[in-house]
Amino acid sequence: MKRLFDLALALVALPLCLPIMLAVALLVKLTSPGPALYWSQRVGRYNVLYRMPKFRTMRIDTPAVATHLLDDPERYLTPVGKFLRKTSLDELPQLYSILRGDMSFVGPRPALYNQDDLIALRTERGVHRLPPGLTGWAQINGRDELPIPVKVDFDTYYLLHRTPLFDLYVLLLTFVKVLRREGVQH
Repeated sequence: MKRLFDLALALVALPLCLPIMLAVALLVKLTSPGPALYWSQRVGRYNVLYRMPKFRTMRIDTPAVATHLLDDPERYLTPVGKFLRKTSLDELPQLYSILRGDMSFVGPRPALYNQDDLIALRTERGVHRLPPGLTGWAQINGRDELPIPVKVDFDTYYLLHRTPLFDLYVLLLTFVKVLRREGVQH
């Protein structure tokens, strides 16, 4: 049922988001060298790696690590990078990953392939059995501000309490948080 919901919502959202996505792609291309999309190796369901697209918010010479591990993340942002992250417009290409079945609308945010501590803790708690999400319970409860153990506590709560109604609640709260631009550090 969750997969059918994801497909239906993605098929409705894609035509609505396509003009915005084209404008963002053009904006990224016009303001910094390199491709509009950045494809990163992410950890999916059962810890299987997949390639996840995002609009590029960082310069092409940025090290491939989690943003919070960079010495000075601000210096790597493109001219429009901060805006795209604050508005979460950089996440729109993940509709592709949802259509492919690599992601869901709601679930734990996908870890980078090299976030060993996060991957290990999620695996220990069984969270790795869930498809990663465009948004999730941890996202709306702190996003970038959460330490990894707290993030996994929220992911575990979602694992144990997930229902279609809870997913709708998370999506609604995500929309509110994005409009308020809450929880984004970089």
